[in-house]
Amino acid sequence: MRAWLAAGAALVVLSRPAPAADAPRPVELVVRNATVVTVNAEHRIVENGAVAIDKGRIVAVDTAAIVDARYRARQTLDAGGGLVVPGLINAHGHAAMVLLRGVADDLKLMEWLQRYIFPAEKKNVTAEFVRVGTRLAALEMLRSGTTTFVDMYYFEDEVAQVAKEAGIRTVAGETLIEFPAPDNKTIAESLAYIEKYVQKWKGDPLVVPALAPHSAYLCSADTLKAARALADKYGVPLLIHVSETRDEQEQVAKRYDGKTPTEVLRDLGFLRKGVLAAHGVWLSPGDRAILKEAQAGVAHCPQSNMKLSSGPAPVREMIAEDLRLGLGTDGAASNNDLDMFEEMMTAALLAKHVSGDPTAAPAPAALALATIGGARALGLEDELGSLEPGKRADLVVVGLDAARLHPLYDPVSHLVYAAKGADVRHVVVEGRIVVRDRKVLTLDEAKVLAEAVRLRDQIRKSLAAAN
Repeated sequence: MRAWLAAGAALVVLSRPAPAADAPRPVELVVRNATVVTVNAEHRIVENGAVAIDKGRIVAVDTAAIVDARYRARQTLDAGGGLVVPGLINAHGHAAMVLLRGVADDLKLMEWLQRYIFPAEKKNVTAEFVRVGTRLAALEMLRSGTTTFVDMYYFEDEVAQVAKEAGIRTVAGETLIEFPAPDNKTIAESLAYIEKYVQKWKGDPLVVPALAPHSAYLCSADTLKAARALADKYGVPLLIHVSETRDEQEQVAKRYDGKTPTEVLRDLGFLRKGVLAAHGVWLSPGDRAILKEAQAGVAHCPQSNMKLSSGPAPVREMIAEDLRLGLGTDGAASNNDLDMFEEMMTAALLAKHVSGDPTAAPAPAALALATIGGARALGLEDELGSLEPGKRADLVVVGLDAARLHPLYDPVSHLVYAAKGADVRHVVVEGRIVVRDRKVLTLDEAKVLAEAVRLRDQIRKSLAAAN
């Protein structure tokens, strides 16, 4: 009898309806039909993967089956079997200088700056120049997979406005320099401008305002201290050129009793997390230890460094020492493009060539430099740089239709050694599709190019008159 009751009870239980499964959660966007290269701490790669996005944030990264079961998308972006990667972070540049692309080539840095670039800027850089140049740079960067760019230039309020309109993320630093700049003629004027600029943009989802004292050789100790104080007041980054050339090393040593630029910045109390040192070509082991202790970042710019013969940065050592190391193009006047895929490959190959060690900068390390490395260099690794739930939804779909991308064995190898910016098919920034099927949706391409040609003619005339 008991056995029968037990069996009957079991039958009753088994015959009850199963609990209803949780209804799929509505989300704004799902990117699917992709191999997802997360660049997370586990280097996870999800075949037949998908990314769910809502309110500008990543909600889930998983197989398409799991994402489809748990989320209902208002909009779907088909990756067409391509690779989905974190949005690339261009950790150092001067966006508006695309308008000076090709003005002067094949020169050493100081000659290039003093004989050509500074005079050209003095005659031509206005708010309009920066606005037109930044639009052109944003068009180029979005089409080649950059979703965040770090900028050091003038009229940075214009840079911020253009970035906001174009839907690209920026860390935009207003330059402080000891000679009269195109927008502000004195350091006092510059600091007043910067404070208003930071107040205006602080907290914007796409624009991170920053201060950008040019360097220890073109800024006084008082200017560097004032920059640090103002940046600390508002909790914003500091951008600066550090140890780019031998000439810089010598100038700083002469002015500061044999110290390196990094030692000067340390002794002035300038260094902290959120300080990004561009180039770092001539960083000594002691310099690197100082930067690591301060949690300051470094932006490596291999193509610009090579073109100007500034020297090879100690990339193998910086990777081994786990510095906060990112990757940048520098300005297009010294590169001469803003393609971060080219920069990744160059960084990997140059480190191998200089060190004689083919393992110096393997493909995963090079991809990290352009993504999570750039985020770490800026102190923004909790927000950007990898595809993980909770992070801002910046991602790139790389199409695999080009012949050079077949056959595919290792997605990371292809991204670093074979893919080009031209292979970017779709781009999402802050959860918004800004490039679809290789067309930038936020900018009028024909108008952007026409404005660049118009200013090219103006710049050409000014240079001809000067010579």
